[in-house]
Amino acid sequence: MNREEIKQILPHRDDMLLLDEVNLEDGHAVGRYHVKGDEFFLRGHFPGNPIVPGVILCEILAQSACVLLQDVMGEGELPVYTGLNNVKFRSPVRPGDTIETSCCIKRSKHPFYFAEGKVTVDGRLCVSAEFSFAITGA
Repeated sequence: MNREEIKQILPHRDDMLLLDEVNLEDGHAVGRYHVKGDEFFLRGHFPGNPIVPGVILCEILAQSACVLLQDVMGEGELPVYTGLNNVKFRSPVRPGDTIETSCCIKRSKHPFYFAEGKVTVDGRLCVSAEFSFAITGA
């Protein structure tokens, strides 16, 4: 699905929609985002040596995983982060890189959903994490 289709599922807009595309493959959400270099989060992180902040990489993971929740979210409901566990940052992500995420839901007890995922660039592992969401009213 493209950005317009993603907007039908996620509430994020403008600078905070951090996915260019997402595909559902065998229970996994595989997302992609190309780091252009002019993003707001690179302006001061770090001058002369821009690196995508870890918190942004975690947000990209979350956005990818939330596509998997499209069938359990009702009108006006939002997925919100409830936890991040075992996050490991392995390799930096820089302008020009195309981020690929792979996320899956490991277990659920509505309204809570528990996921795991990873961020790679050209097959190189950059981030791995476990995280959780709650589906809430807007």
